[in-house]
Amino acid sequence: MWRPPTKLVVTVVALVATSLPSAAELVVFSGGHVLKVAGFEVAGDRVELRLAGGGAVRVSLSTVERIVDDEIEAPAEVLEEAASPSPVSIGFGEVEPVPGTPYGDLIFAAAKREKLNPALVAAMVRHESAFDPGAVSVKGARGLMQLMPATAQRFGVPASELFNPERNLQAGTKYLRWLAGRFPEDLPRILAAYNAGEANVARYDGVPPFRETRGYIRRIYGTLGIDEDPLAAK
Repeated sequence: MWRPPTKLVVTVVALVATSLPSAAELVVFSGGHVLKVAGFEVAGDRVELRLAGGGAVRVSLSTVERIVDDEIEAPAEVLEEAASPSPVSIGFGEVEPVPGTPYGDLIFAAAKREKLNPALVAAMVRHESAFDPGAVSVKGARGLMQLMPATAQRFGVPASELFNPERNLQAGTKYLRWLAGRFPEDLPRILAAYNAGEANVARYDGVPPFRETRGYIRRIYGTLGIDEDPLAAK
């Protein structure tokens, strides 16, 4: 399990004892540790975390798996019942067309290698980066599948190669395959984990109640041509 540096421990303890604002971000570190912060700023390979109780700390971006907006859309207890098996195929079928998108051939090859639906991967790339291999988010995610350096390193791709479309797709589809194994046939939770981190899916025992994450899932479903709300209470 990730453990914060010694100097950070005291500050984190003070943060826990302080009333936290409703608008904030959740920083998910490698190993699953989650820290709620008032704000952040990425500069190169480091990120400054502004603590709600005052002060700030700087950590290596390579230790951060996710930064997600902590904006609640609905009570968590409603969402715990919402995740369910998806009508969308997650796996690679017998006859799958090459996506008619930029980098369609690379997407198809990466999806086939990891036994994933190429249309699903293409939809994710569309909403992650708009097919821009040089895309960098304000949270530090990079490339076609908007991977954080720490996540890419988990799956064998160093941060220096994340702007290479083939390598980015390699790491992203390996991560997606790993999530598909953790949440079998449950696309809402798979997508939620990709967006907000598997630690947050485990924390809520389902799709987290984050507006950003729920909107992401709905956009992917829409691109795949599915009209039903994947998060509607069952």
